[in-house]
Amino acid sequence: MPIRVLIVDDSALVRKMLSQCLSGLPDIDVVGTAPDAYVARDKILQLEPDVVTLDIEMPRMDGISFLRKLQRHHPMPVIVISSVARESCRASLEALYAGAVDVLVKPSGSYSVGDWRTKLADKVRAAAMARVKAHHAEAQQGQEEAPVASVVKPAGSGGYSANALIAIGASTGGTEAIRSILRRMPANSPPIVIAQHIPPVFSMEFARGLDKICPLEVKEAVDQDEARPGRVLVAPGDAHLVVKKIGSRYRVAVLDGPPVEYHKPSINVLFKSVAQAAGHSAVGVLLTGMGSDGADGLLQIRQAGAVTIAQDEASCVVFGMPKEAIARGAAAYVAGLNQIPEVMESALRVCA
Repeated sequence: MPIRVLIVDDSALVRKMLSQCLSGLPDIDVVGTAPDAYVARDKILQLEPDVVTLDIEMPRMDGISFLRKLQRHHPMPVIVISSVARESCRASLEALYAGAVDVLVKPSGSYSVGDWRTKLADKVRAAAMARVKAHHAEAQQGQEEAPVASVVKPAGSGGYSANALIAIGASTGGTEAIRSILRRMPANSPPIVIAQHIPPVFSMEFARGLDKICPLEVKEAVDQDEARPGRVLVAPGDAHLVVKKIGSRYRVAVLDGPPVEYHKPSINVLFKSVAQAAGHSAVGVLLTGMGSDGADGLLQIRQAGAVTIAQDEASCVVFGMPKEAIARGAAAYVAGLNQIPEVMESALRVCA
């Protein structure tokens, strides 16, 4: 059965464009469109779509408010279609925390029509596989959250190994998963590097948002940044991130170049560099996402003698990437999202 899609956007031009991008695909069927949240509500009940694409800025009811109501009473996969304006980026990230499974930037001069069509179709396919849980309104008011009490303690009486390095990769559903993990990490954690599949500009806002709610310093990586204890470096949304060891310190390189296996940043590129730079002192963590990015890189981290962790199926939004890693023997541990910080603690004790 084709994936049934409802397109919600106040612009008739955008509705037409999205419909045309998805038309003709044998596994996707646009069953309807809606110009605002009220029409969308009726069409969701009438047409029973599998996936909704949603604009944020709409008349009568904005997309965030509609999304919160939808995910509280009728949870389903939603992809936010956003502009690159800073306020739109912030609102789109808020939508991810409110239950949207992914975000896609509206096409601009930097995209070819064919590339953007492929991205949209891939995100629809990933969304159709997503596990979506009800989000409660009281947790979704955009209020700044305080860091939670850490469950991770320094490894041994002497703290962490000077060479310890944590690498995290994620895709669909990863923004919320990463936030959950980082809020539970102590301020003296080993350096952390992250590759999250996310559009350009959004990665900077993602890092800024994490920095406000985590005990750690979180920033979008720039070339030659030092990966040091207490700091988290997030790959820019339009570049690859690699780690190098220079003397006794880790530094990152932010690299341009073509996507690797359709991804930029590529989790595999990051993980393979971590395996080479940190060896057995690394901890590799592969989280929710569609496809196989990160599976080979996680395997290389494990082959270097390091501890590797894959998120389990029950807690993933999409189990694709962890499933591939497990199948390839790349994961030493498989753990639920809430258990991953504890597994990391044990791994860091081994590294110390």
